[in-house]
Amino acid sequence: MIRCLSVAVLLSLAPLGVAAQGAEVAFGGLQQDTSAPVEVTADALRVNQSDGTALYTGNVLIAQGQMRLAAPRVLVVYAQQAGRIKRMEATGGVTLVSGSEAAEAQRADYDIEGGKVIMSGNVLLTQGPSALTAERMVVDLRDGTAQMTGRVRTVLQQSPDGTAPQGQP
Repeated sequence: MIRCLSVAVLLSLAPLGVAAQGAEVAFGGLQQDTSAPVEVTADALRVNQSDGTALYTGNVLIAQGQMRLAAPRVLVVYAQQAGRIKRMEATGGVTLVSGSEAAEAQRADYDIEGGKVIMSGNVLLTQGPSALTAERMVVDLRDGTAQMTGRVRTVLQQSPDGTAPQGQP
């Protein structure tokens, strides 16, 4: 009886430990080939040749491989080499989806050359039935991991037999 109570107390405190520190999260659904073509659709486009940018606005949807990013506004910054995208800055409420994993935030900066997506501002990550929140999340698309920082909170759903459902951290 005491052992069961001790285990229950430890399990209830586990999310508090995550909340006080950064959390490393498996993000395998977002492992991505960053050299894959990028497709952008939007309601409007404004190109600035002088600074090498393109501003997409209105229902912007970006697709690269299995990854989808949606936002009201996305600024694309081109690299010096013609036709290569250096980075994208999505703002105004961003949703990033790949497979069964999804993340939402106020802003997302995608460094294509570095293979990293930095999401900030009320980040919500869902993995199946579980959810994690933080102020900032850095996703490494090459190895499929994410680092969450800034008051991390985790809600882990247990299956009826007491084991973590598939696809959970």
